[in-house]
Amino acid sequence: MRDQTKEVVLWAGAGQIGMAIARRIGHGKKLVVGDKKLENARNIARIMNEAGFDVTPVEMDLSSRASILNLIAEGKKHGEIKMLINSAGVSPSQAPVEAILKVDLYGTAVLLEEVGRVIGVGGTGVTISSQSAHRMPALSPKEDELLAATPAEELLSLPLLQKENIKVRFMRISWQSAAMKNGLWRKL
Repeated sequence: MRDQTKEVVLWAGAGQIGMAIARRIGHGKKLVVGDKKLENARNIARIMNEAGFDVTPVEMDLSSRASILNLIAEGKKHGEIKMLINSAGVSPSQAPVEAILKVDLYGTAVLLEEVGRVIGVGGTGVTISSQSAHRMPALSPKEDELLAATPAEELLSLPLLQKENIKVRFMRISWQSAAMKNGLWRKL
């Protein structure tokens, strides 16, 4: 049932970082939390609901436009979408490079694109990532521009994201991750 009195917050990624943000901004709002694992979304929703928030869980795979559209459709059932929390993602310790790009890059681009089409006037959003993104060497201005301006459906085809071009970057990340685990990491 649509509750016109509450603003809707879409929340992707049912983890602790997203929950901290949702607790800070979600009082008096309807929160719709999506996660690839519905059990995670249900658990976070239960915790938040027991604390007095109004949270509905949904299954949502950030690597899928259809799944993102389903999250948005659920949000629209409850009122005007006014906020977005994107704390979903995977890291090099969780997934191969292809999956990281499909979720963290493509999925985030699609989420921002689709929510941007429906968010209410004055709406706002936050996308937060782990430290993994900061372990990569800086991108060139041209690379930054390509990643910012390329339509979501073309992102994964960019030459800079092909295996032969990204391998060196991720090898460095993997080496740094392994060194950190062994206590040998130093800032390069």
